[in-house]
Amino acid sequence: MTASAALSASADFVLSIDHLVYAWPGHTDPVLKINDLRILRHSRTFLYGPSGCGKSTLLSLMAGVLLPTSGSVELLEHRWQTLKAARRDRYRADHVGYIFQQFNLVPYISALENVLAPCYFSAQRRQAAMADHGSPTASAEALLLAMGLTPGDINRPAGNLSVGQQQRVAAARALIGRPALVIADEPTSALDDNTTHSFMQQLLSAVDKAQSSLVFVSHDRNLQTYFNQHVFLPEINLAGPLHKTTGHAVAAGVAT
Repeated sequence: MTASAALSASADFVLSIDHLVYAWPGHTDPVLKINDLRILRHSRTFLYGPSGCGKSTLLSLMAGVLLPTSGSVELLEHRWQTLKAARRDRYRADHVGYIFQQFNLVPYISALENVLAPCYFSAQRRQAAMADHGSPTASAEALLLAMGLTPGDINRPAGNLSVGQQQRVAAARALIGRPALVIADEPTSALDDNTTHSFMQQLLSAVDKAQSSLVFVSHDRNLQTYFNQHVFLPEINLAGPLHKTTGHAVAAGVAT
């Protein structure tokens, strides 16, 4: 492959993992060992596996919160481990939106102020939000309405909202400013079936509009129907109980 062809191939992926090994500090046995995992740009990937198989650890490696013991994790052609800590924080703020399982909202400020938070830390996302709707505030309001909140809910303290409403605020916060990668860690675990279905439709519509890539983790296999790319982590994790020979996955056509 020529250098230009290799660059073009690399540009097709928002995230690339190569020969990743991760062991917790002070331990020699790895919890993750993944030869090859790639996430296409503008894709939807469903990542699943039993409790304790390393899903949340892998998400932290994808987001540059953890660094691999060896191998590489590359987001938009930049390896996390080549960036100094402060630069990693800025790069994460620019390019990664994260929906936490417990939402991690600031309870005493409004839903709107929670959604605007990434714009305070990232000039790039602030400028993208301005380009979308003329101002970050207008962009945040549009996202909250698209996620199903009412105008009256937008200025309520996040701690006064229902669990379902808080979840939607967390999703809007992750999406503002069109980050390249949105990571969702079990965001529907506290919701009933009807609320989950509504949330998934709203989330995927907003992800598509932002042209972000979504990596979504859940124990609920019923949610696979919303995704056309599936990654079963024990199959690609050579440190786990299922020792596949290749540990290879491209999240563009992983069938399970």
